[in-house]
Parts: sequence; C-alpha cells; structure tokens
Amino acid sequence: MAIKSRNKISAQFSTASMSDLVFLLLIFFMLTSTLVSPNAIKLLLPSSSSKTMAKQSLTVYIDATNSYFIEETPVNPEFLVETIGNKLQGQQDASVVLRADQSVPVQYVVTLIDAVNQVNELTNTRHKVILATKPAK
Repeated sequence: MAIKSRNKISAQFSTASMSDLVFLLLIFFMLTSTLVSPNAIKLLLPSSSSKTMAKQSLTVYIDATNSYFIEETPVNPEFLVETIGNKLQGQQDASVVLRADQSVPVQYVVTLIDAVNQVNELTNTRHKVILATKPAK
C-alpha cells in the first residue's frame, strides 16, 4: 500500500507578478527617456541674458571637436552649402539655429554663416542664422 502525502508541493512558478513588474519598469523608462535633454550632441552653450525665440527650421551643431552636425547627422564642412540647401528647399524665410559649444573658435561659426549666405544667394531666399545660448544665471 502506497502512502500518499496530502500536501503536494507544486514545482510551478507563477510569473504573472514578475511580468507586471517588467511592464511597469518598461513604461517608466519609456516615459523618462522622453524627458531627457533633446540635444543628443553634448554641448556647453555660451550664456546670454537676451530671450529671442524664433521658429526653428533647421538646427546645426558644432561640438567641442569642431565637427558640424545638421540635425544630428555629421556633415563635412565642404558640403555645408549643399546639405543646408537641400534641407531648406522650398522655404523662403527659414531660421537656422546654431548650437555651438562655447569652446568653438569663431571661424567655424563664420563658416556656417557664409554657407547660409551662399544658399541665400543661390536660391534667392532670406534664411537667417540664430545663435542658441543657455540662460544666464
């Protein structure tokens, strides 16, 4: 006669509560990742006390290594005029927002301004360059 135990121990593991935690963490990280700074390129902007806001049509970054980025895409300085012209095609009065690191020499800023001016001459438009700054404390 075989003796059977009344209290059977189940070897199964319920993953329902674990999956709830995983989904809660996923939602948390998805929400907090949208609140992270919109600048994917790390820059130390110069500070200013003026507050001029303009419609941003195109954003150009110059990082601390003096590399140009148009909308977070690296661009060779030789192709600035062509790339800016393609991005602003069909717009007559757009604003190019320049986000340059505070350590960038002025010549790199002037190179970008010259590129926008060349686009204006070639396409008979009135695009302007706006220097982005951080608020002064």
